[in-house]
Amino acid sequence: MSDNQKKQRNSLVKQTSGPMLRNAEYIGLGEDPSPQMDKYQKVSIIPLVFLIFYEVSGGPFGVEDSVQAAGPLLALLGFLVFAIIWSVPEALITAEMGTMFPENGGYVVWVSSALGPYWGFQQGWMKWLSGVIDNALYPVLFLDYLKSTIPALEGGLPRVTAILVLTALLTYMNYRGLTIVGWVAVLLGVFSLLPFIVMGFIAIPKLEPSRWFVVDLDNVDWNLYLNTLFWNLNYWDSVSTLAGEVENPSRTFPKALFYAFILVVSGYIFPLLVGTGAIPLQRELWSDGYFSEIAKMLGGVWLRSWIQGASALSNMGMFVAEMSSDSFQLQGMAELGMLPAIFGKRSRYGTPLIGILFSASGVILLSWLSFQEIVAAENYLYCFGMLMEFIAFVKLRIKCPAVSRPYKIPISTVGAILICFPPTLLIFVVLALASLKVMVISILGIIIGLVLEPCLRFSEKKRWLRFQRSSDLLDFQATDHLYNES
Repeated sequence: MSDNQKKQRNSLVKQTSGPMLRNAEYIGLGEDPSPQMDKYQKVSIIPLVFLIFYEVSGGPFGVEDSVQAAGPLLALLGFLVFAIIWSVPEALITAEMGTMFPENGGYVVWVSSALGPYWGFQQGWMKWLSGVIDNALYPVLFLDYLKSTIPALEGGLPRVTAILVLTALLTYMNYRGLTIVGWVAVLLGVFSLLPFIVMGFIAIPKLEPSRWFVVDLDNVDWNLYLNTLFWNLNYWDSVSTLAGEVENPSRTFPKALFYAFILVVSGYIFPLLVGTGAIPLQRELWSDGYFSEIAKMLGGVWLRSWIQGASALSNMGMFVAEMSSDSFQLQGMAELGMLPAIFGKRSRYGTPLIGILFSASGVILLSWLSFQEIVAAENYLYCFGMLMEFIAFVKLRIKCPAVSRPYKIPISTVGAILICFPPTLLIFVVLALASLKVMVISILGIIIGLVLEPCLRFSEKKRWLRFQRSSDLLDFQATDHLYNES
């Protein structure tokens, strides 16, 4: 590229991308951050690995339904096969797109760049709603693991009070800052996985490998099975909404996703091998909280108490990680002018206060749903969002092949299309198996988003709400043209 073309390219970037924040410069692709962007402490690789771990997994709590639905063999194979055909493509696409767009908003920016701001808003709305529904699950799981020890938490006023108090405490943790959340996730992750390692050693004399191969294809609840696998292996893209808070994202993102993938998959397979191999199979007992009963049978009450405590803390970790992603996503959308400017305000700790409060309110409102309904509803909305991400990924590969991608999946454009094909088929299977109630609730949520965007634009036009268009998307087609001339 000649010096004149470089000047043209730099001029183009400046014209097509305004400042990300009113008081901070926009960071163009391949450019170094200004000192103003370092005002808030960035997240390093180790906390980021555990934030991804909690976005996606948080440990084996909640995988028990896969054994009840399909038996040991299909449960074990499912977590291996799904990890390959679903988690690997999603993690790779997140690594490429997250380094291409290293700013808060993540997949909203990806879809907006490829399909336009209207569909970018729909992506943000569906992913935020899916994330809030997902977060409503963790107080439920938290109390499900504790109710055997504290029966009063099974229902009524004590349960409602516990949900409200827990939500308030974890919301405050998010308010205090992402760096704190990241290191809390590290500590919670170690504590949550350690009892399963101990349980594995205790179980060695009792393991019977033949139990792992039990299968009954005539007695499989495919809806429960697929939803359980899908829920436990998705949300790799959620961390992209924190890209603007990550230290050196072009190097940190791909490494963190790789390490987190190993941690997530091994954190599922190992406990399942122990639980199904050391205990005689009673499929009907495999539901939420059953790992704590297995721990009691293998090690005694002390190990059950440790598993219950680990589950409780794991759900806390998943809650704070998901809320961080959801709230920073709303902030990124405000910086893009998609939401009122108030969503872009940061607290003195650098956290998006309004986004946190909105996400917490959604969690409280949705906590009345059952575990399986929550999982199915969030999966349904998540599927639509992932379809738009795949389309955006392929379209940007075709239309803007020369735009800088600090990490690029080492495949051709045809390969980019092919790696999206298996997870897309899986998406349609999950959608087809959804119950009528889940379909109605989810489609209603989608319709609200389709109507909400033009309503916000109308309110902006009438100046009823203040918007701050402080970040315009790069004209990548023009930039790509300049690269191709070099």
